[in-house]
Amino acid sequence: MDWNHYRFLSLWVLPAPVPTVYEALERIEDYPRWWPQVREVTRLGDTAGLIRIRSLLPYDLTSTMRERRRDPDAGVLEVALSGDIDGWARWTVTPHASGSLARYEQEVDVRKPLLRRLAVPGRAFFRANHTLMMRAGRRGLAHRLNAV
Repeated sequence: MDWNHYRFLSLWVLPAPVPTVYEALERIEDYPRWWPQVREVTRLGDTAGLIRIRSLLPYDLTSTMRERRRDPDAGVLEVALSGDIDGWARWTVTPHASGSLARYEQEVDVRKPLLRRLAVPGRAFFRANHTLMMRAGRRGLAHRLNAV
């Protein structure tokens, strides 16, 4: 087992139609306005950006995101990640009840040296940290969508 390799899946039920949710997720520069753990996003042209995140544990992760797929008709946004974490992340937004379901998938390898050294004893904490971050993101986006 590679202790520095992670796969994540989060499902967000949201109170807005697919196009509205997709548009909100597409605007990465707005993430810090509704997602507390996304501390900073800097656009690097039309198809890339630098993101800095920090959740409950006292470390920042910084990665460059490069667009791999943007398909509004299919509700898919996918990026390649490089930096403190390398891999990919994908949003897929589909209709659900009276709103939408945003499916977040991520597969990454941790590259940040400190986190690599703490891979075995810290793995459960890192996974819990990610869960808390995703929970806060869902709440923040749901609140933002309700306010619009």
